[in-house]
Amino acid sequence: MTASVGDNIGSCILLDIEGTTTPVDFVYEVLFPYARARVKDYLARRFDSEDVRSDIALLREEHAGDVRKGLAPPSLSDESDEALIDSITSYIHWLMDRDRKSTPSKSLQGKIWEDGYRTGELKGQVFADVPAAFEEWRRQGKQICIYSSGSVLAQKLLFAHTESGDLTGYIAEYFDTNIGAKKESKSYRRIAYTLQRPPSEILFISDVPDELDAARTAGLETALSLRPGNRPLPSPTDHRLIHTFDELL
Repeated sequence: MTASVGDNIGSCILLDIEGTTTPVDFVYEVLFPYARARVKDYLARRFDSEDVRSDIALLREEHAGDVRKGLAPPSLSDESDEALIDSITSYIHWLMDRDRKSTPSKSLQGKIWEDGYRTGELKGQVFADVPAAFEEWRRQGKQICIYSSGSVLAQKLLFAHTESGDLTGYIAEYFDTNIGAKKESKSYRRIAYTLQRPPSEILFISDVPDELDAARTAGLETALSLRPGNRPLPSPTDHRLIHTFDELL
């Protein structure tokens, strides 16, 4: 059974990116391949920088956990810096192949995309209704926030360099997996606490029912995004359904 979207959508709108503001194909056919092809070169160029060293340290911890779980990730080599870069690259590819929401891997991807946006090789994509919806929500005094598994850096870059211009001026806050996993209800409680808003005043829109289930458990309002190119729903849902943001205006 499905529900329709009512007039009251709360004072804060929390948005997923992939399949909600941005086509899934842009993420999987443009962004991910761009980062994958450039991981090794980026690591080699920035290997001694503090932020990359921090990402590598976190990847080592994640790798050790995968080994303990018997997941058989590619081994990491300490024989030389070059060997470590090669093995970290293989591990990141392994994580990407599994669509793992790995915080340090997403951090590195964001840094690689930053180079691409700055050179103009990359241009962010949003659905056609997004800019007008952002403008109208701002006129209504609603707070717009983003929650994505991609790093905050990657989120800001995408919205700053869209084909419709810089949309970051509409967005009040960004959240990534540092606040918690998107399928855990405690993540949404933390977001509500950070925003200093009652959970019931926040509408979370995503294309993933499990994320919406977690948000609703935390007390948020929810809506399921049914954009072109999104994955088919595995089963009927009782979340409100929207095809475009126009339905919320």
